[in-house]
Amino acid sequence: MIYRILDANLNRLKEGIRVVEDIARYSLNNQNLSKKLKDIRHKARINATLLYSRDIKNDVSKQSNKSEERRDSLNDIAIANFKRAQESARVLEEILKLDKNIGNYIDFKHIRYELYDIEIEYFTQLTQ
Repeated sequence: MIYRILDANLNRLKEGIRVVEDIARYSLNNQNLSKKLKDIRHKARINATLLYSRDIKNDVSKQSNKSEERRDSLNDIAIANFKRAQESARVLEEILKLDKNIGNYIDFKHIRYELYDIEIEYFTQLTQ
């Protein structure tokens, strides 16, 4: 059961980071932010094969809610995906406390705090 939680949140974490990474790269043309996000995305690893725990057909919450269906700007997308990645890092941090052989929960705590810092840097750049 925890593998399914880990799989969903690892995917969500990497997807959220990738969205912001691409905005930083292609819209902001910010190589520094893009590289930091890419490095974090590559650090997000778990020592287990999670693919076989995936059960999309039986996911009771796979439908999007109304707030996810509308974005008015790239900043709205960035905000949503920073939050998505941070929340997923927190879930990974907590669940990995149950089995330290799968991965180090501290790694995901660090990822979460790095994302908080990069989020500030990202939005600070927009106001300059």
